[in-house]
Amino acid sequence: MTPRALIFAVAVLLGGTAAAADYHAPKNAFGQPDLQGVWNTHFVLPMEARPDTPSLTLPKAEAQAYARKLNTEAGGLAIFAQDPEVAEIRADPKRSSPALVQGQWRTRQVVQPADGMLPLTRAMRGQLRFIEQALRTQTEPPFPTDGPEVRPNWERCVVGWGQPPIASTGDINPRQFVQTRDAVVILTEYGPDLRIIPFTDKHGPLLQAGLLGDSIAHWEGETLVIETIGLPAKDTIRPFPTFFVSDKAKVIERYTRVSKTELLYQYTVVDPGVYTAPWLAEYSLYRSDKPIYEFACHEGNYALPDILAGARAREKAAAASKAKP
Repeated sequence: MTPRALIFAVAVLLGGTAAAADYHAPKNAFGQPDLQGVWNTHFVLPMEARPDTPSLTLPKAEAQAYARKLNTEAGGLAIFAQDPEVAEIRADPKRSSPALVQGQWRTRQVVQPADGMLPLTRAMRGQLRFIEQALRTQTEPPFPTDGPEVRPNWERCVVGWGQPPIASTGDINPRQFVQTRDAVVILTEYGPDLRIIPFTDKHGPLLQAGLLGDSIAHWEGETLVIETIGLPAKDTIRPFPTFFVSDKAKVIERYTRVSKTELLYQYTVVDPGVYTAPWLAEYSLYRSDKPIYEFACHEGNYALPDILAGARAREKAAAASKAKP
């Protein structure tokens, strides 16, 4: 794809879904659309279209049945088999709510391409199938086990679910927005991850980019637009739902308040080494009256030492087996 064609494709994606034209967000003291407060999601929403549900939208009753099916399937994944919280999620009808986006009951996040499928290269599509199969059948994702440094940052509690784009839509990851004249601050509870994003048109040196990447922001009418580059190569694989964001990717997030209680979140990923074209996904967050709470990840992170200890035990058993005459 030529640079001009790429720019055109991104422009089409960013304009792919119009926000509610009859609503205008209140302005804050700086004249900006006011997004401040806590916003949250409360549903399981796949990334791509599924063979059993190819359409983007469903009638409400069908959407509710679909949501229950998704929750049951998620609870049956081998990766969650020993997680006591999963049993609570499966038993809680509220957690089986379908995803509502501007009055539509949605079945997936990807809206462009129109078929709802990530435009992955052939090699990356094969890798995605391998990872998803591992999550369904194994007790841990297929990551290296040589030591803690090679494990994903999210597994080590170095980052949570605040890395852009945010594709996990369970209700354990609310976002809080604080706006100033010069920056927007976004705190995600799961981590917690704090992003202080300046209003500017120039990125900093990539050597200084943090684990959440280097982000800059600007306003397009009533839409907050955030562009991020320099994300960690180690976190190319994103879980739940599974997709890829490499260290060469550019992520463009758009937040638009479309009603008093609804915040539309759209994101475009431009990553030519992984995808054959840019793609657009979206879902809505809703106003929450609950505060952000402390997220104690390191304190309860028993999985990492157990995974490494299990790997050493397997190596020891394999070495003993080879040593037998």
